[in-house]
Amino acid sequence: PGRNAWACGVFVLAALTDFLDGWLARRWQLSSAFGAFIDPVADKLMVATALVLLSAKCASAGGYVEIAAALTIARELGVSALREWMAERGVRAAVQVGFMGKCKTAAQMIAISGLLLSLPSPATMILGVQTAWVYSISVGLLWLSTGLAVVSGGMYLHAAWPSLSK
Repeated sequence: PGRNAWACGVFVLAALTDFLDGWLARRWQLSSAFGAFIDPVADKLMVATALVLLSAKCASAGGYVEIAAALTIARELGVSALREWMAERGVRAAVQVGFMGKCKTAAQMIAISGLLLSLPSPATMILGVQTAWVYSISVGLLWLSTGLAVVSGGMYLHAAWPSLSK
């Protein structure tokens, strides 16, 4: 359980610093082309790495985490490629991150944090709560974020379709 708390803490710290970095950049209007490029790449690497590692750990615990992980990673790669292609055509604004994408990210970060914290033993307690409950809620949030990812990916594709079909 101690290693899980450390892994969760590191992940939460990374997610919070990413949020703070983006918030400060927007608030102080301190953005750069490199930052706009590398920030989403770093986010996707962090999430994909956590999902791949959790897929192996969760395979025997249930919840089909590996399927949610595969769908999420496939969507992230597809949307990243779509955004890159749209940027090359000069119409990247058509596929900017929307509110649903932000909700997906929030649910994803909470879900991954909960999964990191609740594995491997469902018989232990976290702040007086059974880890099995934390695991179940986290799996539910992961599937919610996966649904939001698929739907928002479809929305991005729909928004880009006029440029794609030329």
